[in-house]
Amino acid sequence: MLCREIIQVIEATYPADAALDFDNVGLLAGRREKEVQKVYLALDATEAVIHDAIRAGADMLITHHPLIFSPLRSVTDDDFVGRRVMTLIRNDMAYYAMHTNYDVLGMAALSEQILGLRDTEVLDVTMVRDGREEGIGRVGNLEREMTLEECCVDIKHKLHLGSLKVFGDMERKISRLAISPGSGKSAVAPAAAKGADVLVTGDIGHHDGLDAQAQGLAVIDAGHYGTEYIFIDDMKRFFDRKMPGVEATAAPVVHPFQVV
Repeated sequence: MLCREIIQVIEATYPADAALDFDNVGLLAGRREKEVQKVYLALDATEAVIHDAIRAGADMLITHHPLIFSPLRSVTDDDFVGRRVMTLIRNDMAYYAMHTNYDVLGMAALSEQILGLRDTEVLDVTMVRDGREEGIGRVGNLEREMTLEECCVDIKHKLHLGSLKVFGDMERKISRLAISPGSGKSAVAPAAAKGADVLVTGDIGHHDGLDAQAQGLAVIDAGHYGTEYIFIDDMKRFFDRKMPGVEATAAPVVHPFQVV
């Protein structure tokens, strides 16, 4: 398939206009007329990921987070973004990013499914599509009431994580949970407003956690990567289902930091 044909299939499900205003999604480097037989799927376009894609013989790299986010004034080897863009172009590899459009139309529902939430609603509505509200995150009821400590164990099991950061009383009873994958500081207020007992998200700092507790909300920080790496296998299934003629390779799950 041509790169532009692959993009058409992707954007029929995850249109670029579903992305939030600040975002940068779509084809960020490469040729739309590029013939693509292999794609490589990852969360971030790191140097390691790009070189893994090259070694895998990929014609196209697709990531969740866009490598090019702020405007570039130059593309040189003087900085890491320029070097990566040059590597992609030098190897004739098309590069496509699907960020908040996937968050809104894919990640939220996938997280709800993985965590087994019931009677859900959109946490932060950003659009209406086909008469349905869509947006960032979900809030819903757990299958059973549990303590915050039990909830942590459950989250670690379902997201296959080794550690979590928790703000809140571990003996507190939890029955309603909000999930906002990625960086979730802005999710605290909507989660509290929609009656959640706990918010599962990432990138929560000291004051964010204290402020959440002051609003009656416990927070489980499962990490930015830890709540979003599910994108990789989900898009692998998408390609296998929608474009079986294109070989899709999923990057291995490698958390970007270690707790020691």
